[in-house]
Amino acid sequence: MGEAYEPRSGCPINAAVEVFGDRWSLLVLRDIVFGDRRYFRELQAGSEEGIASNILADRLKRLVELGLLTREDTRAGQRARYSLTEPAIQLVPVFAQLGSWGLRHRPTSRALRVRAELLEQGGPALWQEFMDELRRSHLGSNSPARSPSVRERLNAAYLAATNSS
Repeated sequence: MGEAYEPRSGCPINAAVEVFGDRWSLLVLRDIVFGDRRYFRELQAGSEEGIASNILADRLKRLVELGLLTREDTRAGQRARYSLTEPAIQLVPVFAQLGSWGLRHRPTSRALRVRAELLEQGGPALWQEFMDELRRSHLGSNSPARSPSVRERLNAAYLAATNSS
């Protein structure tokens, strides 16, 4: 990271907050990690929180500059695809812990809480399995795939919750 991204202090929490502590960055990463949304329009259309296009464009650019995403080179008229980098994939346990905290301390909807519940129940073994899965799809890793995948299990839980509501 360049000089513009030097943290205000040597505190690791501050350094992390400066990277993704704004209102939108973690939500954009969440939608790529859990929603497998890799294109601008998918991210905007699928945003539960209704992110504005200018804010999404800014956050994607910033996440690429900070090394959390890569953006594939495209020709004019082609859609650019975003991929997670290893540092972003390693945020899966952070997402799981944030989700667990939200389950206990904030109001949530049944449909949107089931993924957090599944991640909490699965613990570090499930998080590792999901990170391996993300490495295969975003980094081209050759680790063996399980069936059903973590994403398939998370989506099945979400669909079951939305159908029972």
